[in-house]
Amino acid sequence: MGCCSSHGSSAGPFAEGRELVEFVFQAHSGALRNQVLPGSGLLTACQGCNASFTLTTFVGKCTACGGLHAVSPPRCGDAANIQFAGQGVQIDEG
Repeated sequence: MGCCSSHGSSAGPFAEGRELVEFVFQAHSGALRNQVLPGSGLLTACQGCNASFTLTTFVGKCTACGGLHAVSPPRCGDAANIQFAGQGVQIDEG
């Protein structure tokens, strides 16, 4: 188990795709997911529908299709590091 993972997965802040989204969603018992990104967010294109939106928190949804995206704290300075969970993916908050 990695030093940053508290849920038994090998995922960490440098994972990709759904694995990264799930990691950030769960990080610090969910406290990180709704924290505002430095600089008020990252302008990006949805990796599901290609609509432009601003990711304002570490985990957020495309305003057009609801696609779930995330970026980890060590990589949050560049929109190129935003990862997409996949079309129609929802993560259980429980």
